[in-house]
Amino acid sequence: MKTYYDDGTIKIRSMLKEDAKIIFDTQSSYGWHPSMETYETYFSEQESGDRLVFVAEYEGEFAGYCTLLLNPTEGPWGGMGYPEINDLLVFFKYHKRGVGTKILDVLEEEAAKITDMVFLAVGVHSGYGSAQRLYVKRGYNFDGSGVWYQGKQLGQYEPCVNDDDLLLFMSKKLR
Repeated sequence: MKTYYDDGTIKIRSMLKEDAKIIFDTQSSYGWHPSMETYETYFSEQESGDRLVFVAEYEGEFAGYCTLLLNPTEGPWGGMGYPEINDLLVFFKYHKRGVGTKILDVLEEEAAKITDMVFLAVGVHSGYGSAQRLYVKRGYNFDGSGVWYQGKQLGQYEPCVNDDDLLLFMSKKLR
């Protein structure tokens, strides 16, 4: 396990194998429909060096996580060597305590060691409102490629559903 940050209240560390079940169980408790395979894949990709996983603890309790996909193949910068911030989640109990901000601080510091720009996709529906505001406040800008749906750029007047697959891409210069 690697510790990226620890101030005694918030700790940011790498993912442990058993974290997958904590993430799955917590999301299930919200009435969401998570996939255990997703979180097991995050761990295996961390171990293979394809992804960095940042786990936040708040006063010793699991509080959230985010991943940095090092060589994404999708999106407007896929295949160009820029890493993608993926799946930021702070558990509800820990909202408004600086956990998401600290995760992103550490993640951006790590990303800046390998590149000068990072990108992300954020959902369009209101459930992503907090994330949308956080990214803009942190200096992320919309890339202008429009709306993406199910991994593809959505053409004008094409049908879609306002679900978790309806996204806008944003980027930020790190240096």
